[in-house]
Amino acid sequence: MQPWIGLHLPLYTFPNTPPGELFDRVVEQAQAAESNGFRLVTVMDHLYQITGVGAEDEPMLEGWSVLNALARETKSVRLGTLVTGVTYRNPALLAKLATTLDIVSSGRAILGLGAAWNETEHDGYGFEFPRIGERMDRLDEALTIAEALFTKDRASFEGEHYRIREALNVPKPIQPGGPPILIGGGGEQRTLRIAAKHADMTHWFPLGLDVLRHKTEVLEGYCNDIGRNPTEIERTMAAPVIVARDDAAKAAILERMPPERRPYIQGGTPKEAAAGMQPFLDAGFTGFTFNNTFYRTPEQIALVGEVLQRIGG
Repeated sequence: MQPWIGLHLPLYTFPNTPPGELFDRVVEQAQAAESNGFRLVTVMDHLYQITGVGAEDEPMLEGWSVLNALARETKSVRLGTLVTGVTYRNPALLAKLATTLDIVSSGRAILGLGAAWNETEHDGYGFEFPRIGERMDRLDEALTIAEALFTKDRASFEGEHYRIREALNVPKPIQPGGPPILIGGGGEQRTLRIAAKHADMTHWFPLGLDVLRHKTEVLEGYCNDIGRNPTEIERTMAAPVIVARDDAAKAAILERMPPERRPYIQGGTPKEAAAGMQPFLDAGFTGFTFNNTFYRTPEQIALVGEVLQRIGG
């Protein structure tokens, strides 16, 4: 599969930008990504800003609303959340949201889903935040419901946490079988087992190549257990490299990165970043997401686009 890069938009903090102009800046970044060969634009599904990106009280927009608006401002990039928390919405409604995005975008939607983690915003908005085991159970059931609503004329499901009865989803998504399902996270006990069952794509953090190879082996083992070909699941990850014009710009990016991730990050110029990505390409990873936390201007986004040309995308 041809390698590709994506732009992830977790940051809505733009200095000297009033709320009425905030989305214009989001559009500017998404269009810059599209014009420089990026294949995917994603947003967070959070209600508060998260640690590692900014302060909790910094601006945050509702993700699915942003995606539908971006669908009318872009032409070719795929669009999705990285990733939606299963606890925030009824899963049948989520399937309808994903279907609507696929219609509005003419078949460019991705359904990114995970077990959720940010307890603070659950408390603030009054959402239940059950133990992790139950959240994983809910993730499995929610994906079963989404797949049914994407493909069946009338879908029924009776689970421990969710149920639907003869549910309609008209019109169906444009993409056959529905938007690709991306499961975020590399938990080896439950997340990868659920990914083996449901995912078209996985997305992991850059934790070092040895760790990622091990997670690949675990995923392949779960696929073998259920008789699924693991090559059906595309492996993607947050970019393991920094892209910068010079050492000073590279140092500035590294300084804004969470300390626990810095040891696993290489790169520099587009040439150096491409070389740093090659081992991950050789290991079978095909998609790499870069964050607007670090790449905010059209010029910075264009510089990342140069990496794509060097890795054969």
